[in-house]
Amino acid sequence: MTTASTPRKVAVLGPIPRDHIVTHRGEVFDKYGCALYTVAALSSLLGPDDVVRPIVHVRRDDLDAIHEKLAPFGNVDLTGIRADSDRGDVVELTFRDQNFRDERQTGFMHPIQPQDVEFALDSDAFVCVPITDYEVAQPTLAYIRANSDATIMLDCHGPTVALTAAGQRVSRLWIDRDAWLPTIDIMKMNLEEAGCAWFPPPGGDPDLLGAPLPREQLPEFAQHCLDRGVTSVCVTLDEEGCALYFRGESGELREELVPRIEVTDVVDTTGCGDSFAAGMAYGYLVSGDLVTAARYGNAMGAQRCSGSDLSVYLPLEGTDAQIAAAYGLSAASS
Repeated sequence: MTTASTPRKVAVLGPIPRDHIVTHRGEVFDKYGCALYTVAALSSLLGPDDVVRPIVHVRRDDLDAIHEKLAPFGNVDLTGIRADSDRGDVVELTFRDQNFRDERQTGFMHPIQPQDVEFALDSDAFVCVPITDYEVAQPTLAYIRANSDATIMLDCHGPTVALTAAGQRVSRLWIDRDAWLPTIDIMKMNLEEAGCAWFPPPGGDPDLLGAPLPREQLPEFAQHCLDRGVTSVCVTLDEEGCALYFRGESGELREELVPRIEVTDVVDTTGCGDSFAAGMAYGYLVSGDLVTAARYGNAMGAQRCSGSDLSVYLPLEGTDAQIAAAYGLSAASS
């Protein structure tokens, strides 16, 4: 946790894919996504003396456009956006409804490796938002853990998604999960991703493998993760908000349910999870409190789905007011 007078540095690891999106309403968008949302949301929350450091490989054809997208955000350091490999993600997203979509990937980012994060090891937090299993590998997180005191947050969408030979994006079982856990402080996932990450020994019903994890199994899954080094497991529950699991003062497992922030008109849900990760990382960085962190996560996710571009993110004062109104708090205590 940093103090208000200390400039904060947050690194964001993940792709900035060129997305072709067809919404559930039939609207069509062509834009850049994923880590771009995380960076923009963090930039809006952080101060002008703070620094957001995106670390990503992109195609040369996309580099100038990505720089242009980030130009309005004055506290973003572009050093880690690299096009030397000329490899970046290209993804087609077709939404069946607000929450479910079909995905196909036709471009593939060069994986983020230890040498890519070397310049950012003095960061206060690393927010990892991969969308496919190869983009942010476990050895890279292990390198950060061994060489930095930063908080490491992982969106588990990455290690629970793989590609078929035709580029279709499909769920995969996170078989090597336990090798990752000691390198993660905060795990963020949804119930489908939790289902891909929980297969207790000696094995269960094969028909249930990869299905959304039943809510009643979340405490057992979270306890497993906490016992292996994770500080907190955060599971998003769509309309219900999110469930947090962490240790209490006596070491016992605690569960906290944090309600969502209502959105009157949902415009585009692409990037809500990436924005939630930004808010949660910020909230934890400034408060050290997981419930506060989840409230910021919910706020940034709500802001994201209220529009279709990067201008949807409010400055910190607006976000604090939104949280205060949603949770019945004074703005100063949000």
